[in-house]
Amino acid sequence: MSSAATDRYDDGRIVCDDEGLLIRRYYPWGAKRVPYSSIRQVDRLSLTGGNAVRRWRIWGSGDFVHWWNLDPARPRKRVALVLEVGQRVLPTITPDEPDEVERIIREHANF
Repeated sequence: MSSAATDRYDDGRIVCDDEGLLIRRYYPWGAKRVPYSSIRQVDRLSLTGGNAVRRWRIWGSGDFVHWWNLDPARPRKRVALVLEVGQRVLPTITPDEPDEVERIIREHANF
């Protein structure tokens, strides 16, 4: 991410722009767009300790609550971001720079 573009992030799987998040490879047929105005909360989910098994969830859902976009690098990551969007299924993402994505969401979302 460029330091000059404070509201722009793109790691190939997650994009943050002025309007919201684009979660690539969310559905089998493509991406999911999540406007910042739809995000009610963002929570960190550790992928270590008792949650380490979640690191191996490469895509989809194992609990019918969290939905993970396709991320083959997830087994090497330590934290996920869970997006509360007012629906039962929670988009759960593992950006390469979770602190930066969380910062951008918190600056733009209305919670």
